[in-house]
Amino acid sequence: MNGVALVGEASTKDKAARTTAQIEADITRTRTQLAQTLDELAVRVHPTTVVAQAKAKALASVEEKAGRAYVAASGAVEQAKAQFTDEKGRPRKERIVPVALVGVGVLLLVASVRKRRRG
Repeated sequence: MNGVALVGEASTKDKAARTTAQIEADITRTRTQLAQTLDELAVRVHPTTVVAQAKAKALASVEEKAGRAYVAASGAVEQAKAQFTDEKGRPRKERIVPVALVGVGVLLLVASVRKRRRG
């Protein structure tokens, strides 16, 4: 306890021993720090800054979602490719031919519907 009292007494003596110049310097330093803090706050809440931050957040979100979509699409393409190629990467004719025939049939159907509408 004796040590605590001495520390308290020493700090009180130091405060009493401060000169007017030291006190004024402390006040000036505190004013400068306060002015810097206020400037920083003004920049943070300025509409341009808020809009820029919102844009950056939105762009980051879009880029993240686009990245996820790209990965998902890439996986889907790889799965589709695996359906039409064997382990060595060669085309599987037994799967390609039926799909190609269906595609040609759909094209012919669309062409005939258009021809009927025109004529």
